[in-house]
Amino acid sequence: MLLQIALRKKASALTALVTAAAIALLPIPTAQAQQKGPPVLRDTETEQLLREYTRPILRAAGLEKQNIQMVILNEASFNAFVADGRRIFVNYGAILQSETPNQIIGVLAHETGHLAGGHLSKLREQLANAQTQMIIAMLLGAGAIAAGSVRSSSAGNNGLANAGAAAIAGPQEMIRRSLLSYQRQQEENADRAGVKFLTATQQSPKGMYETFKRFTSESLFAARGADPYLMSHPMPAERVAALQEFASTSPYWDKKDDPALQLRHDMVRAKISAFMERPETVYRRYPLSNDTLPARYARAISTYLHGDLRSALTQIDALIQAQPNNPYFYEVRGQALLESGKPAEAIPALRKAVQLSNSAPLIEMLLGQALVGTDNKAYTDDAVRILRAAVAREPEAPLGYTQLAMAYGRKGDYAEADLASAQAAYLRGDNKTARELATRAKTRFAVGTPGWVKADDIVAAKPPRN
Repeated sequence: MLLQIALRKKASALTALVTAAAIALLPIPTAQAQQKGPPVLRDTETEQLLREYTRPILRAAGLEKQNIQMVILNEASFNAFVADGRRIFVNYGAILQSETPNQIIGVLAHETGHLAGGHLSKLREQLANAQTQMIIAMLLGAGAIAAGSVRSSSAGNNGLANAGAAAIAGPQEMIRRSLLSYQRQQEENADRAGVKFLTATQQSPKGMYETFKRFTSESLFAARGADPYLMSHPMPAERVAALQEFASTSPYWDKKDDPALQLRHDMVRAKISAFMERPETVYRRYPLSNDTLPARYARAISTYLHGDLRSALTQIDALIQAQPNNPYFYEVRGQALLESGKPAEAIPALRKAVQLSNSAPLIEMLLGQALVGTDNKAYTDDAVRILRAAVAREPEAPLGYTQLAMAYGRKGDYAEADLASAQAAYLRGDNKTARELATRAKTRFAVGTPGWVKADDIVAAKPPRN
């Protein structure tokens, strides 16, 4: 189930510091861009694969108990980054363009290197120091400009004023170059740390090298003639040469990905292509002559998305026959039926998907949506039970609370319905609606009960931070 959830962020102190220093060091969007935000993509199959990719790396880095989360962004470009010390952000394009598991694992190892090295907190310190230095330089320069202006009005020259302007510009440029140099060093350190983690987990660093080498080829023209001291990352050719030098010494350099893992990787790439790309692009990637499981998966999803339910179900059923214990084939079957206005027919497939996925919360939410969508009151208690379990383990997904509100409404439990609706609105970033619904919910609950306390928390809460 590929869901899009709006990414809401408030401008961080780091963003403010970057703006004050007139540089751009981290891929953190501005406040305006954050409000529009690229949405987050949610999919159990993809997230599970990324967790399995990162788990041994985080363990090698000593971060396995830090609850580092993987966040997939709705961006087609190849990019991954860390921004807050607790999440690794990955564009879906990075997954789609990684031909092997090792290529994306190498990128994740590099980002883990940033987390393990505490680069974000260290960069904040550097930025804070730079901000102080820049303010001092600006004040001194402004004083010189003011003095120059007074003297030039009486002496007929503006030499001192020009000197004041230079006093502002000179230190700013030096500070900027110093910060960029610092970040280039961080990138090199993250490369080395990533190779170390891959070696510790008996994985090849070749994928990381292949990815950065490809970036080098693509960016050679753009980097030609660039000043290396004005770049936030090492010069591409130099970075790849250094990476190859120490990565190729790994005893696992030539180790290949496990074929079963490669198949799972290809299945996720096929799913992403089907959901995110135009049908003609999907069929170019996966023509009818391609009879592999990933190609059939991509075509089946694309077929249902573009209106041919009967043909899609035939294709999905063939996939289920090939892998009867694959929960995601049942999930896609249920989703296809549900989105085609057949919620009752979707229920058996979604129950099977929940069972085979060990009750994955996002799939439970889809099942709850199907149960609610039937308008059959006999399903109401089951829907409430399933949705409550789902939101308890996945508390930041608005879909679960939205469907839970509908189920409670059907039961006539309007206090819980208002509370669930308020929680859904709060997670969507609609704070005005959330407070209104929570305020009404408080009037329906007895004072001091758990429901009243939750509603009161929403009334008093600040907007959520992702």
